[in-house]
Amino acid sequence: MDDTGAHTVLILGGRSEIGTELAVRLARGASVVLAARNAGRLDEQFAAIRAAGAANVTSVEFDADDLASHGPLIDSVIAGYGPIDVAVVAFGILGDQARAERDAAHAVAVVHTDYVAQVSVLTHLAAAMRQSGRGALVVFSSVAGIRVRRANYVYGSAKAGLDGFASGLADALHGSGVRLLIVRPGFVIGRMTAGMTPAPLSSTPAQVAAATARALARGRRTVWIPWMLRPVFFGFRLLPQFVWRRMPR
Repeated sequence: MDDTGAHTVLILGGRSEIGTELAVRLARGASVVLAARNAGRLDEQFAAIRAAGAANVTSVEFDADDLASHGPLIDSVIAGYGPIDVAVVAFGILGDQARAERDAAHAVAVVHTDYVAQVSVLTHLAAAMRQSGRGALVVFSSVAGIRVRRANYVYGSAKAGLDGFASGLADALHGSGVRLLIVRPGFVIGRMTAGMTPAPLSSTPAQVAAATARALARGRRTVWIPWMLRPVFFGFRLLPQFVWRRMPR
């Protein structure tokens, strides 16, 4: 059991650019646990989080697609550090839309990582946090799931499912002492989108993390990043289908 008295922040997807940036903003005085594949090779992330004032930084091995490992992983974090105060679900893949349209296995792999694995880990986290009667969950949805576009419908459909699940889970947690923040960024310029032309109203991992940290501190249920995307997508809902199907990613 950790004896520093620090609150515990768990980042599931410890190599994620957004996850690391958010960990830096939540680090001061915290015990930060980074869960990722090849967990022993996170030197850059460790350095940034330590420099931000973390009381302790450690890593644990985590394969998001191994659903059977989720429960034991969360149990081990709680056994080592006490109740989880903030859990950030920051893993995911973009996938290759063109490949997914002809390769069913690839389409399923995208949906498995971006939806099924997230449902699994969120269910385990919510159950554990309910027991302690406290904590905050951060879920990264996307504007891609608000109205799914032909240009990236496999990824978008997974985000649509995740957004719906997270919305329902937030309601289920009401009154439990556990809260859930749904983050809906637009196009994020980073490793995942390298080589792609940024869409209008794009943001960086640092901008997404900063807005997420503010929303978390204010007890918000949802945050759109940037905020202008909310009215934009309200308008997009009204576009006729023959126009919508031609919309780019």
